[in-house]
Amino acid sequence: MYFRHASDIWSDFPGLSAGILHVEGIHRDASADAHIAGFEAAAKARLAASSEGEFPEIQAWRRAFSRMGLKPTQYRSASEALLRRLRKDGSLPRIHPLIDLCNAVSLAFAIPIAVFDLSRVTGHLEVRYASGSEIYTTFSGETEHPEQHEVIFADEEGRAHARRWTNRQSGYSAVGSETTAVLVVAEALHAGAATDVDRLVHELAGAVCAVWAVTPRSAMLDSSAPRFDI
Repeated sequence: MYFRHASDIWSDFPGLSAGILHVEGIHRDASADAHIAGFEAAAKARLAASSEGEFPEIQAWRRAFSRMGLKPTQYRSASEALLRRLRKDGSLPRIHPLIDLCNAVSLAFAIPIAVFDLSRVTGHLEVRYASGSEIYTTFSGETEHPEQHEVIFADEEGRAHARRWTNRQSGYSAVGSETTAVLVVAEALHAGAATDVDRLVHELAGAVCAVWAVTPRSAMLDSSAPRFDI
């Protein structure tokens, strides 16, 4: 099993930086509240100075979505959606300690983070352009097919685990009460993304280690080293 971005994704988005965490030993009976509070406080401080739409991290994803033929105000990166919700509601709902932690880190860095239950992924997982035949399962259990040439996370069986790149994950491989092993993917396109993603991975790995007493494997990917073996 491995994770990678297809070569044409690197060619079309040369500013992409991606950070990976592979974590085993996850369980729901844990509290990440102290870490979550710190990351959320950092996000709120930044939002107090300017709206999320002014963040360079968010603007870079908006440009990418426009390039993919998507309206940035209709389809938003996951980090932008989280920041909008935090700004409007003041907090995020609790789902699972790992998801809550990753959401808080995403808020603090304004960088989208995807988390996949590896028991629900078949073979390799690749960020690539869709053929249109792939199967995507919504959180409500409905089946969709990505648009042709849409950027998706797809496994060896042709199941799409995320649509519109960083817009929406699938309910099929979402973290749940039985999840024990996950792959975490953070991606950014703004100037200085490599430095920020590297710091994100380091801080998230430290929080995961503290909360679950496990040691994640991590890596930074680029066009010359695009693959992470799981």
